[in-house]
Amino acid sequence: MANYDPFRDLDRIASTLLESRGGPRRMPMDLYRDGDHYVLAADLPGIDPGSVDIDVDGQLLTIRAERTLASGDDVKWITREREAATFVRQLNLGQGVDTEQISASYDNGVLSVTIPVSEKAKPRRIAVATADSVAALQAHESDASQPVEQ
Repeated sequence: MANYDPFRDLDRIASTLLESRGGPRRMPMDLYRDGDHYVLAADLPGIDPGSVDIDVDGQLLTIRAERTLASGDDVKWITREREAATFVRQLNLGQGVDTEQISASYDNGVLSVTIPVSEKAKPRRIAVATADSVAALQAHESDASQPVEQ
């Protein structure tokens, strides 16, 4: 048997009222690293790819998209749950990415943004010198400076 909770109904009504505001909406997204690049996947169902705008200003990535709904003069709506909306998402990229090489594609309602890791931020191996290898290198360099007799 279900218990009646008046606060649940109040929360549902408040959510419905607050969600109907005309401001920008957020878009759900995933962000992961795959080798030498990051991949951002954002859900934008029903969005015209021409309305998607991606900007990089310094280290701030901004994604903006707009969904418009077609309506005719003779249309009589039975129900209308989908809204025209503007979606906005901003991310601070940090210093370890190559903002010049960012690319994006849109397929089946999902926007994919590929953000490469900069060369300076990629892991690299540092050779460790030992006393023997330094002495051998110095001996080899001093032999090279001597003229060779033939």
